[in-house]
Amino acid sequence: MTTTPRDLQLVALLVSMDAEAPRPVVPGDLSLALAGAEVIDLLHAGTLSLEGDRIVPCDHDRGAPADRLLDAAASALVRQAPHESVEDWLWRRGRGLSALYRAALTEEGLLTRERRRLPFRKGRTTVAASSARSHAADRWASGEPVLAALAAAAGIREAPTGDALSGTDDAVVTVLAAVNEAVVELEGVRQRRSVEQAAFDNIWRGV
Repeated sequence: MTTTPRDLQLVALLVSMDAEAPRPVVPGDLSLALAGAEVIDLLHAGTLSLEGDRIVPCDHDRGAPADRLLDAAASALVRQAPHESVEDWLWRRGRGLSALYRAALTEEGLLTRERRRLPFRKGRTTVAASSARSHAADRWASGEPVLAALAAAAGIREAPTGDALSGTDDAVVTVLAAVNEAVVELEGVRQRRSVEQAAFDNIWRGV
């Protein structure tokens, strides 16, 4: 089954395989975007709705999502009021989520490792030819607005310009905005840690 988070993870890997990629994809940024992608797909599936920025699981049961990772996301929703905000969901669900998707795709044979002549050196991860790869690549090439916005938040591409999200559901726009804000906050945390580490190193160097 193809889903937005699966497509996003595959696109991130395909782009990282490109020798002309502007910079490596940061796992933390990608994980936040994947958590947002899960919310968007669960919104479309009718598994949840948004009340303001709060994620509210729907009372009616449409059955578990066909994808096991989305099913796990649906099972992780906070069902008691006051419900979880999108921001809180991104930080809680997003922790290590990129690694989780990579592991699932590897288990399903969608990711493989190139063979190296030297047995002690691991080959790089590649995306195997499959219908899932073709679907993700086609969606990426089409510039589908939601996937493009999530990819931009994860640093995979430049942010869409103009009114690319015009006509997009308000709830989806709310999720995309929360993802962008979380990525900016995460970068701020990285910068503070870098400054603190540099100051610590200078103390030991006697600077």
